[in-house]
Amino acid sequence: MQNALAAAGYPERVLVACSGGPDSLALAAVAGYFARRGHVDGHPISVAGVVVDHQLQAGSADVASRTAAVLGELGLSPVEVRTVEVASTGFGPEAAARDARHAALEAAADDLGCDHILLGHTLDDQAEQVLLGLARGSGTRSLAGMRPIRGRLMRPFLGLRREETLEICEVEELQPWHDPSNSDSAFARSRTRVEVMPVLEEKLGPGVAESLARTAAILQQDADFLEDLANETYLSLVQRTDDGAWLPEDAVRGLPAALRFRVIAKAAADVGGQQPGYGRLQAAEALLRRQGSAGPVELPGHVSVYRLSLSDLEPERAGSSIASPAAGTGDSTTGGPREAAPCGKLVFRHQKSPQQ
Repeated sequence: MQNALAAAGYPERVLVACSGGPDSLALAAVAGYFARRGHVDGHPISVAGVVVDHQLQAGSADVASRTAAVLGELGLSPVEVRTVEVASTGFGPEAAARDARHAALEAAADDLGCDHILLGHTLDDQAEQVLLGLARGSGTRSLAGMRPIRGRLMRPFLGLRREETLEICEVEELQPWHDPSNSDSAFARSRTRVEVMPVLEEKLGPGVAESLARTAAILQQDADFLEDLANETYLSLVQRTDDGAWLPEDAVRGLPAALRFRVIAKAAADVGGQQPGYGRLQAAEALLRRQGSAGPVELPGHVSVYRLSLSDLEPERAGSSIASPAAGTGDSTTGGPREAAPCGKLVFRHQKSPQQ
């Protein structure tokens, strides 16, 4: 905790998010130690607490109330209970609950004037995150796992094992609440925790969790480097318009694949889309190998990307407007295949939904 607060520049006011489980309760106990002292390495600090009630289980309000009382006894002040409604989304119940929780935490931090929000994720959580990313075929950013510090979020316990947080609770004579959903096989993360990780430890030997967490730490450095390089490259290439943005196809085609896919994803996000999956990114990138104008390829978040060849850009340069991207690859004049344009555009446009 001391190292994490030092790395964050010794914030004067932090907020501990606590569910009442062993990890976050141990986090609150350690943060409470510094709250009672009033300083970290001589730097003043005050610690507030928040308990988010997702209302997903019977008796959740009682659990939240008891947890808030314990946080007060540990020296956190003020302590709040925030009740949220978990909306149904297309990304599953775990993602919906996480989104609702993070929104509540951000709002509480704003209201209480806290610089950072402390979360109780452990090394075991990090290992499970990496393993889930591998199973889903995710990219470098996903395999890099959770960061010790990301924006206002801090995770001081990413180097601790789960049994160590249980030991902290035992030493501090705390009675943690054990969330039944953590062992519910209906959730992928719970299956990973209860069924998969123990088998890996048994078959491959001890140290699997530490190795997966170490992999995440290494990939975080790689992901950061590639992200910075992709951002610089994108900003040097992008041309924004009133209805979207475009990239010069020759420049994009000449990029290394790792950068090319990232630049395309950044263009989609820049015009209002969501992070595309690998399959959609492949489809958009394949437009660079088409002859003539081609597309559109639909990306998540109502974004269309298509290729305009140089020949189709001539009327545009002369002041004519292009009604719509061509879907085929043939030449409408001769009926034969069109020669590849020396330099066209990869165009990204946001198509508003009927509701919007």
